[in-house]
Amino acid sequence: MSFTPNPQAPIAVTGASGYIASWIVKELLEQGRTVHATVRDPGKASSVAHLKKAAADAPGTLKLFKADLLTEGSFDEAVQGCEVVIHTASPFVITGFTDANEALVRPAVEGTRNVLKAVERTESVKRVVLTSSVASIFGDNCDAASLPGNRLTEANWNETSSVDHQPYSYSKVAAEREAWKMHKAQKQPRWQLTCINPSLVMGPSLTTQSQSTSISTMLDMGRGKMRTGVPKLEFGLVDVRDVAHAHVLAAEKTEVLDRYITNEATYSLLDMASILRQDFPQYPLPKSTVPKAVVWVVGPWTSGVTRDFISKNVGYHLELDNTRSRQQLGLKYRPMRETLSAMMTQLIDDGLIRKR
Repeated sequence: MSFTPNPQAPIAVTGASGYIASWIVKELLEQGRTVHATVRDPGKASSVAHLKKAAADAPGTLKLFKADLLTEGSFDEAVQGCEVVIHTASPFVITGFTDANEALVRPAVEGTRNVLKAVERTESVKRVVLTSSVASIFGDNCDAASLPGNRLTEANWNETSSVDHQPYSYSKVAAEREAWKMHKAQKQPRWQLTCINPSLVMGPSLTTQSQSTSISTMLDMGRGKMRTGVPKLEFGLVDVRDVAHAHVLAAEKTEVLDRYITNEATYSLLDMASILRQDFPQYPLPKSTVPKAVVWVVGPWTSGVTRDFISKNVGYHLELDNTRSRQQLGLKYRPMRETLSAMMTQLIDDGLIRKR
């Protein structure tokens, strides 16, 4: 089912004030597009100032709409007249909750359901681009151990996470599965679904309001919390601007596939420190790894991670195949040194890491 987008039609972006979404909005505005941006409170200056600044500096038009993931019907107004809906809004909470289902899973699944119900009620919508995650593809690094070359592709699904183990990952795979269920339930197919599945997203933010695992990891490194050593823990990493561009490309292409891993390459925590040291040698960055046995003993106290997480992730190698994103979307990835340097510089300039 092909679709030729109309460049004059507005595009809806949910959760528009977020880390990835704000870069999507910025790119669309720079193209001269009209963006229907949903946020929880359009009147909260600290949440929307960066979006208004992006609009002031670009030829496009920004229209803000109030919407909440758990309120059915609240996205209807924003998607009216749009051909493409980019759904990025999702809870992002890793720690500090007592009920994982209420904090993560239910908002992610019901939010996706509510956005897609709005899509089903809106005849103009022809394509939905959903911000998913590689957390929908695997739950723990050990999931890749049985695969050739430890390589994960879009054909893989996370079958190991649950409300009790890796609940954030479980929320992402549950939300994506709900989206595909609703897509396939269409009696007369009208709208297409494309999922963007980024690895750990790094790089500069358009607002100091952003919160993410990547930012907290960089803060821990820059502030010296990891100076004594880091676990042998690997992540796929990708620049936030490349992830945003992948969404825009998926919105614009006539033909798209179903899922796209967006990932520059795999790096360990020590690799990240080594890259940062090239541009920030004066900072107390880690220079060694800590044995897994030591991490297993002290990790729950020093990092708040469970021993189950440590046993299933530390010491395991993984690869994420980005062939589809490069060949089908035409995505070109920034080198990670550029990404990490820009992110560290911003955290220093914002006063979150002390200048040395």
